[in-house]
Amino acid sequence: MSASEASVLDDATAQEVSERLADVFRTGDVGDVLAEEVFLDGHPPLWRFQLKGRDAFATWLEGYTSGQTEVTVVRTIPTVTGFVTEFASRHTQGGEEMTDRKILLCEVRDGRVTELTVYCSGDWDAALRARHAAEAPILRP
Repeated sequence: MSASEASVLDDATAQEVSERLADVFRTGDVGDVLAEEVFLDGHPPLWRFQLKGRDAFATWLEGYTSGQTEVTVVRTIPTVTGFVTEFASRHTQGGEEMTDRKILLCEVRDGRVTELTVYCSGDWDAALRARHAAEAPILRP
């Protein structure tokens, strides 16, 4: 398909796959939304890592999430090859509420995520959220 023949992934599919991907982060279960050979390019604060394959992703996810994370899909924007989505998350770590935000750039083929680039703010504890509120108030949610 040439660039002139390319069409944006339809909105309903982008929204549905984005919610299924959010479920992966909510539950810690990779399910079937990821392609078998999914490629992840992760960008947490001050670091970068890559991995390939659903099993490698599941192993990483097990160490990354508590498995019970509240994830809100803030918005999802279809692209020619997938979508860009924004997640806002809350989870408990060591008895303390932590929050983060992620931007995910996703490539989709046959309804499954084949490539995933994730930019994450990192975990914010109550002290960091209070400092941020005092020094840089948010104008929009």
